[in-house]
Amino acid sequence: MISFEKSFIRIPILLLISAATLWLAPLSAAGQPYACAPTVEDEMGPFYKPGAPYRHSVGTGYLLFGTVKSAEDCSPIPAATVELWMTGPEGRYGDEWWATLFSAKNGTYYFTSHAPTEFGSRRPHIHIRVTAEGFKPMVTQHYPVKDAGEGQFDLILIPLAVLD
Repeated sequence: MISFEKSFIRIPILLLISAATLWLAPLSAAGQPYACAPTVEDEMGPFYKPGAPYRHSVGTGYLLFGTVKSAEDCSPIPAATVELWMTGPEGRYGDEWWATLFSAKNGTYYFTSHAPTEFGSRRPHIHIRVTAEGFKPMVTQHYPVKDAGEGQFDLILIPLAVLD
């Protein structure tokens, strides 16, 4: 049985945690929580370069796929520019491991490569930068599950109207 004192302390703490969660959650232009949680941004890293070739593949053995969506209403974003870069099989960055692609009419994208590799002490990852008209540019990283041959990673962007 929980004593009155413990309940008396726990209830305000739970209310404070709930309020902080709502306060920290990103809100839409209407001041409401997003229908789709925006993708968590991650560091760009020192090896980004614009102008990667337009291609969906830099190797075989791993498939990354997903949908580019609006955080506002989860609608697909067609023609979003998705830039990807990663280390090669030997764990070094190089031009042959860069790609630029566009999301399809239904917002989907796919990218094939070798299984992502470690870089120094960093776990395997693929860097991703996404831009689309009317949305905040976003940089993130995909961290594949060990020994998985594919990974689904939806890219959820914040509309610019929210930022005004």
